[in-house]
Amino acid sequence: MIVKAEFSEAIVSKWAEVMESIVRDHRHAFVGYAFLLCGSMSEAEDLAQEAIVKTFARGRTKTDIETAEAYIKRAIVNEALNRARHRKVADAKRVAVAQESSTPGPDAHIGECADIQTALGELSARERAVVILRYYEDQSLAQISESLKLSDGTVKRYLHNAAIKLRDALGDDVEEAEVRDVVPIVATGGER
Repeated sequence: MIVKAEFSEAIVSKWAEVMESIVRDHRHAFVGYAFLLCGSMSEAEDLAQEAIVKTFARGRTKTDIETAEAYIKRAIVNEALNRARHRKVADAKRVAVAQESSTPGPDAHIGECADIQTALGELSARERAVVILRYYEDQSLAQISESLKLSDGTVKRYLHNAAIKLRDALGDDVEEAEVRDVVPIVATGGER
């Protein structure tokens, strides 16, 4: 029994270290990742926090950083898609009486980061998730299909539709390499 208790204490200790490290060292990156998916900094902070809590509330099996990061990223993507789905349903039910009460400030269109942020905002939640997983996470079509539980053809369709929308918003001269270079800047709010 003493060996079992020592083993349990070691697991709890390692679990606590991983959780503390994730919150201390990686939270900012998760907020940036969530921002790419939802486009709102306050919602991104909520998504990241909720994903971290859900990951570590489910038990003490996440005793290494890589496993915990993978679970947290997956939780962020799932929750972003769920929120977008719920928002779409709520918007469909709401009667459009007035226009939005606020307009974007002048900084919304400054620089290419803002252009990409705006272009990403035009994508549906699934299109945005597929684009982020493909170009930010550098996942293959098969990995994206598995991650989002979609067929390869559906993933290709979302990528194709997103590419058309992004080209319309950003112009034909935008190269894939430029998007890859700017997306991390948008995710961190201007830092690299």
